Amino acid sequence: MTSELSAHKKRMLKELITQLHAGVPPQEVKERFRQVLEGVSPLEIAKIEQDLVNEGTPREEIQRLCDVHMAVFREQLEKQKLEVSLEHPCNILVEEHKILLQLSEKLNTISNKVQQKSDVKQLKQITEDLLDAEKHYLREENVLFPILEKHGISEPPAIMWMEHNQLREKKKQLHNLIEKYDTLKFPDFKKQLDESVKSLADILSSHIFKENNILIPAALRVVSEEEWKAIRKEFDEIGYCCFTPEKLIAPPKIEGVKKEGGEGVAAPKGTLQFETGTLSKEEIEAVLDTLPVDITFVDKNDSVKYFNKAEKRIFVRTKAIIGRKVQLCHPQKSVHIVNKIVEAFKAGKKDVAEFWLQKDNRTIHIRYFAVRDKNGKYMGTMEVTQDLTDIKKIEREKRLLDWEG
Repeated sequence: MTSELSAHKKRMLKELITQLHAGVPPQEVKERFRQVLEGVSPLEIAKIEQDLVNEGTPREEIQRLCDVHMAVFREQLEKQKLEVSLEHPCNILVEEHKILLQLSEKLNTISNKVQQKSDVKQLKQITEDLLDAEKHYLREENVLFPILEKHGISEPPAIMWMEHNQLREKKKQLHNLIEKYDTLKFPDFKKQLDESVKSLADILSSHIFKENNILIPAALRVVSEEEWKAIRKEFDEIGYCCFTPEKLIAPPKIEGVKKEGGEGVAAPKGTLQFETGTLSKEEIEAVLDTLPVDITFVDKNDSVKYFNKAEKRIFVRTKAIIGRKVQLCHPQKSVHIVNKIVEAFKAGKKDVAEFWLQKDNRTIHIRYFAVRDKNGKYMGTMEVTQDLTDIKKIEREKRLLDWEG
């Protein structure tokens, strides 16, 4: 698609968005929309959406445009075939989508005939299965979406994430309604149930159709085979839903994947390469010192090797203790306990030891963790000390959107 043609289509789409925003029914703009996007691939649509948002079009308007797009090209899009292996990340997502739609249908069927407590029990089970779709969303949001963004496709993922949050809220509302079934009069419960189930079903159906027919086809056009292997590995680490078919998530028969910046890729000069990223010495030190906990690391020979310089340290640490035996850092009366902990860690009998105490009217939590390499070999002990006083006072919720600066 030439840039001139792309510019023309964007102008036309902006006009359609303006009409939709002004209240023109989607049915009235369908035919014109068809003329604008006839023959345009999912990848090209994704890029046009990205350009529109970059130029100031609100994301919510793009979402409405997506809904019209689905309505106009549903038949054409449904003819697309997903040609990937059984264990491919895209196939896992699509098969999970099928099950989610089946659960939604079952939810609708039972809610239509609900009359007694046994029906409500079935509703609760289905709702809990739907809530367990969280790992499906997390895999998309934390693995697939970032890869698409690296390929210049950021708007469709952003819209899908927005819809994930809408679905989360709808499922939470439905679950809460079913939980308080006994406290409501049946007519009131039934009315709220029907509204909740329909609202959830409408959003879920539209969302899944968009992912199956726009997001996933676009991903298959730009993501490389090596990236898909890495994506599958990350999917496995996050985990799957209670309803994910076992045959899809058996370990794939693929060779190991070199992660970006991993083995075989040189880290930039002056940085340290980790499995999950690259940091400079300055960044590492700043990160560790910013943590709201005191950290002290004792090596495999029981010598103090490192401590962070948190802004408000609970217990004093000075550089003079570096190289000192950990037993000498504790009062004589507690050394035998320190030795028991270290010995248990070294023997592999324990991995954590924790204690709490009162200091200056503050509740202090002290934990010792055995630090081991990937083969389980003991490398040392990490002490983590945290002030829990204010944390214990936390009630209800304060979400990111509640922040006032």
